[in-house]
Amino acid sequence: MPSDLLDTPESAYQLVSTAPGPKGALPLTDELLRHAPSGHLFGWTQNVGMGWNPTLLGGKEFTILSTHGGLRADDGTPIALGFHSGHWEVGLLVKAAAEEFAKLRCLPFAGAVTDPCDGRTQGTTGMFDSLPYRNDSAQVMRRLMRSHPTRAGVMGIATCDKGLPAMMMALAAQHHHPTILVPGGVMLAGEAGHEDTGKVQTIGARYVHGEITLEQAAEAGCHACASPGGGCQFLGTAATSQVVAEALGLTLPHAALAPSGQPIWLDTARRSARALVEMSNRGIRTPDILTEAAFRNALAVFAAFGGSTNLLLHTPAVAFHAGVRRPTIDDWTYFNRKVPRLVDALPNGPMNHPTMRVFLAGGVPEVMLHLRDLGLLELDALTVSGEPLGTVLDWWAKSERRTRLRELLRTRDGVDPDTVIMSPEQARQRGLTSTITFPLGNLAPDGCVIKSTAIDPSVVDADGVYRKVGPAKVFIREKDAIKAIKGEGDRKVVPGDVLVLCCRGPLGSGMEETYQVTSALKHLKWGKQVAVITDARFSGVSTGACIGHVSPEALAGGPIGKLRDDDLIQIVIDRNRLEGTIDLVGNEIGNYGPLWGSAELAARSARPDLEPDQALPADTRLWAALQHASGGVWGGCVYDPELIAAKLTGK
Repeated sequence: MPSDLLDTPESAYQLVSTAPGPKGALPLTDELLRHAPSGHLFGWTQNVGMGWNPTLLGGKEFTILSTHGGLRADDGTPIALGFHSGHWEVGLLVKAAAEEFAKLRCLPFAGAVTDPCDGRTQGTTGMFDSLPYRNDSAQVMRRLMRSHPTRAGVMGIATCDKGLPAMMMALAAQHHHPTILVPGGVMLAGEAGHEDTGKVQTIGARYVHGEITLEQAAEAGCHACASPGGGCQFLGTAATSQVVAEALGLTLPHAALAPSGQPIWLDTARRSARALVEMSNRGIRTPDILTEAAFRNALAVFAAFGGSTNLLLHTPAVAFHAGVRRPTIDDWTYFNRKVPRLVDALPNGPMNHPTMRVFLAGGVPEVMLHLRDLGLLELDALTVSGEPLGTVLDWWAKSERRTRLRELLRTRDGVDPDTVIMSPEQARQRGLTSTITFPLGNLAPDGCVIKSTAIDPSVVDADGVYRKVGPAKVFIREKDAIKAIKGEGDRKVVPGDVLVLCCRGPLGSGMEETYQVTSALKHLKWGKQVAVITDARFSGVSTGACIGHVSPEALAGGPIGKLRDDDLIQIVIDRNRLEGTIDLVGNEIGNYGPLWGSAELAARSARPDLEPDQALPADTRLWAALQHASGGVWGGCVYDPELIAAKLTGK
């Protein structure tokens, strides 16, 4: 046996078995000893046991929960890596907030429920746990919050695709306490010539097609992350979740998209601690913030930013836990038709500014100034600053912070902030179109979604309508679709095809994110000539004619599960009216129209190869069944105890 595994070094035997314990005495009173739960008294014992000064006990206690991951040395170098950069530095925010609580003579408590990286799990079975993780972690966070019964309020600190929505869901459920969110911010922008963290995920597909060399791929892969912490540089799910959180009033103004690790980022944590104490002192609770008006504001801001379609899953889930009406497809459609897109950011263009520039240009409050002028906001909605939104925007318009940061973007980076966050007139002149469309049709009788603003303009007709008729190439597994896109094997995806990927909804794969597919097509020269239809979801950085969330999903009896190779698919997306259809219209012989397609689908049986992925974890199968019973995808993939109990008992 190797001695270095079994033998104990001499230094390890230098130990003691008793200690005197903390000095001093607990500030107990007759009232406490007679009436306080034993857990409260034992909590004080543990507090001083961990080293807290007993004379400082009795102040308000605040819970800080974060998604921190990894282990950093004092100088920031890694001892153990996190799963992703988005949670790598948030421990610094926890520290800054905790120190501020202590200055205010409050007792901070800190815990963490770390989160996965959707980029790291792309194309792997790890993606089967991504969306289910959100529900599980939100549940654990809620349990941790309730396990600190003496809390006066809760601060959540989170950054990325699943951890931040989970944190928002957990905070929303704190109906009897004040809560505040500190977004973990974004990476710095890379230097000129460096690829962003969205494009760099396509180096494999581009290399196979000879569009980059091995050396170029290696260089690009090394330089994409421009700072060790922060969410990705594009307006994907992480950044959009931060934007929505601020629009809900759940963060201090101008908190979303701050540069990770920078002084202004740490300052937000300190001021958020002060704000949470003030909310507690004033008796402001979470339901005072997360009202239906707040969610209407969030939907308006989402549309103005042109954010990730994954917020269609997360926003209703937050509303469910807040106890307010969940936004429906009709609500999303209304705001996307009413609200102009004003933000030019990766991946939607036209100039593709990184999210750091959106922050410098004024971020959420700057966008809200424009929306206020259009009469699209509910200004009486209360925010965690303790002031209504209208008052916050009055402050922002005249603030030194706004003036100095916008000037910094203009003078140092050479970027006019009004070309990053535009007025409605400028946005129209530059061709910005609204965010999302919800097509119907015989292939999606319950709906689907496309980020219509991200369709390549060169394949959109002059009237603003994307029209495509093409043969289906049907895949049950993402890896087979990727193989075909790379031109490997017998079945190849070629320009003109409609790539159909089914059995990838909640029941098939945990509703995996299929960025491998969409990103490969975006960055291949001929990729814009291919459309994608799937019952899976997309990364927030996905672009192109990519239609997801097709409902019902294949394994729930959806028509998408009846398609065969060479079926003729017709796609019509009106980017101006935000209307669309996806239909089976024919076969290899001819085009017979949508009515023929509806009759044909009704007569067909499902494909014989439909089945859940063989690697689907039992945990995810349970998640899929529970969320399906609770309203499914359009309900936010939540767990609704009432609906689940009713279906279990038949009552």
